[in-house]
Amino acid sequence: MKKFFNLYNLSSAQILSLGYSTVILLGALLLTLPIATTNGQGMNFLDAVFTATSATAVTGLIVENTASFFTTFGQVVIMCLIQIGGLGIMSMSTLFVFLVGKRVTLKHRLMIQDDLDQFELSGILQLVKYVIAVTFTIEGTGALLLFTRFIQDMPLGKAIYFAIFHSVSAFNNAGFDIFGNSLENFTGDITVNLTITSLIILGGIGFAVIAEIYDGKKFKNFSLQTKLVLSVTAILIVVGMIGAFILEHSNPATLGKLPLGDKLLASYFLSVTPRTAGFNTVPTGALRSSTIFFVIILMFIGASPGSTGGGIKTTTFGALLAVLYSRVTGKDDIEVYKRRLDKEVIFDALSICLIALTIVALVTTILTITEKAPFLDLLFETVSAFGTVGLSTGVTGNLSVIGRVLIILTMFAGRVGPLTLAVAVAEKRHKANIRYPEEKILVG
Repeated sequence: MKKFFNLYNLSSAQILSLGYSTVILLGALLLTLPIATTNGQGMNFLDAVFTATSATAVTGLIVENTASFFTTFGQVVIMCLIQIGGLGIMSMSTLFVFLVGKRVTLKHRLMIQDDLDQFELSGILQLVKYVIAVTFTIEGTGALLLFTRFIQDMPLGKAIYFAIFHSVSAFNNAGFDIFGNSLENFTGDITVNLTITSLIILGGIGFAVIAEIYDGKKFKNFSLQTKLVLSVTAILIVVGMIGAFILEHSNPATLGKLPLGDKLLASYFLSVTPRTAGFNTVPTGALRSSTIFFVIILMFIGASPGSTGGGIKTTTFGALLAVLYSRVTGKDDIEVYKRRLDKEVIFDALSICLIALTIVALVTTILTITEKAPFLDLLFETVSAFGTVGLSTGVTGNLSVIGRVLIILTMFAGRVGPLTLAVAVAEKRHKANIRYPEEKILVG
């Protein structure tokens, strides 16, 4: 026990997991205070942990309506947890170190590298400064654009508050709202839809990608990471929009009664938001079963490495597609944009995907035993939690104690990352001292 609690003996993955756990616990304690809820009694501890985990994991699943159940204090606590979870524990701790004028140690830099999913240690502090500056700049711009729309329906102070809250929630891919019904009142509103989706996309592509785009390079001069992120993101948005339109255009409970322009806008929003954001402009519970399964696939893939989103990540999905393409075409190397992928990258991609599938399958199976809800709704809830999305067909508030604990753990695993969590449990990766003889097996 003494060894476990000695931070110097913990790996970066273990410290990151411990850091997120600490923030969640502190947030939960604040939400249990009477001042945090409108009934003046505070939230019960399990629900407070659920909400704090959902906010820190930038998920958006809720057991109580954020708009009506929490006071302004409670909502601000949730917004702060979203900001901490989106930026990352190490980025926030580094900001604190900068403010108090302390020196950033080598171990701290290594943890920042892990938390931000970066290849190199050099320039990591500059990246943190860039991440913080970009975050507040984009959130500020988003808030200003939302304010121009909200001021038409609200008093000045309320419009400012609502604009800031939803800008922070959108950029950090959290999906928390304080309207009470997400963004269903703005289904055909171009300003709100385009602002929120832009914030979601920017928050989901990763800070390193934003930096390369900001530098003004041409696409051919981008790093392979940036090329893959932008390509897969664009493909998923287009395919998602077309799929949502085809599946839902005649559904009277969602897109069926909307004019063509609003149908296209709502389809675009429905394509972007499963990429770990959690907002909705049409009722999620009213989607057809085929659409729900389609959205599950998008949620499972999620956002990109080094971003505010979850899922297995776009680059993991892209790497697996590259493996498939190479095997089908008979190539020995895994190639993407005239670059060869290292076998360690492929092993990591396969590991992440298998761990994610195992978590989803295990949690869903247990939920089918403990909960009274259709299988597809429970699968949707599980993948939404793992992908830190926050969309729900309406079963979250009816989960049993066991169900809520399972979703809490799933959200935590989704935010920390399946591979990081596995490494944290296993402590270290060990290289074998010996290599055994090779032998083939038949597969497929």
